[in-house]
Amino acid sequence: MEKNYYIFSKGRLKREDNTLYFINQDTGKKKYLPIEQVDNIYLFGETDLNTTFLQLLQEYDVRVHFFNYYGFYMGTFYPRSKKVSGFTVVNQCAHYLDKEKRQFIAQSFIHSAVFHMVRNLRHYKPNTASYIDGLVKLAKEIDQTHSIHPLMGIEGNIHQIYYQSFNKFLPDEFAFDTRTKRPPQDPLNALISFGNSLCYTTVLSEIYKTHLDPTVSFLHEPSTKRFSLSLDIAEIFKPLLVDSLIFKLLNKKMLKQSDFRKIDNMILLDDSGRKKFIQAWEDRLSTTVKHRKLNRQVSYRYFMRLECYKLIKHFLGDEVYRPLKAWW
Repeated sequence: MEKNYYIFSKGRLKREDNTLYFINQDTGKKKYLPIEQVDNIYLFGETDLNTTFLQLLQEYDVRVHFFNYYGFYMGTFYPRSKKVSGFTVVNQCAHYLDKEKRQFIAQSFIHSAVFHMVRNLRHYKPNTASYIDGLVKLAKEIDQTHSIHPLMGIEGNIHQIYYQSFNKFLPDEFAFDTRTKRPPQDPLNALISFGNSLCYTTVLSEIYKTHLDPTVSFLHEPSTKRFSLSLDIAEIFKPLLVDSLIFKLLNKKMLKQSDFRKIDNMILLDDSGRKKFIQAWEDRLSTTVKHRKLNRQVSYRYFMRLECYKLIKHFLGDEVYRPLKAWW
């Protein structure tokens, strides 16, 4: 089974024959990474690598996700795709260029996101009842939009209500006033930003395993410098996976104030906190649910890929896209 590897130490990644190993700069110790079992590598420490290393990643379809000193996602080494379908990409682009078709897909992403937000807040009723009502009311306006700009405005209002509800059920020491991204100004914002980055990169990895082009998106405007389709699909999974995980870690005191540190003018998870979050994230991704149509156990990670397959069927005219709405 393929695994993700997370590297926090300074060092060097090298190729030796047909395998990989990491040399820790401080201890000089080698850690071997069996290439056949590697799906993604996440680099949080300063790491040297060379072209022979990248060539092996290309051969085995391994992605490397880079994070800077502060833990912010910087980019991904993305091997040349072997799952290429010009027919699929042409139809994906056609749906972006058609205003109504693009709007339908973008609206679908937000409908799913709101559904999962409400699902989260229902666990904390009656404290969150008024916020649920606000989300449900705004959700009715989604289908009334006819262009992306007002749709994004509704999405912003939805998130504002959603984030305001957090103080009603999270520990007082993790209360926050507003969503701040770069830089995060408090521990809760730091958690949300870190978790969302992991979600984006996981979605990107699943897109890579399909015929979709990750640069052609629908809710977020396509850009020459980002894989914006991963941002679109992540809207579905951020409340379902990231937010619910944050609520669990904080309410069960699995993460504490001591797992954060202040650097310059921002609050960030320290290495200990990141490792705790990543372990919980990997456990969540591997959790399985009985799929109603496939009639077998499906992991949360694989649900991301299934979402890609549903989009492909929609682009090809085989089946109208219906975004994931957790039934369990």
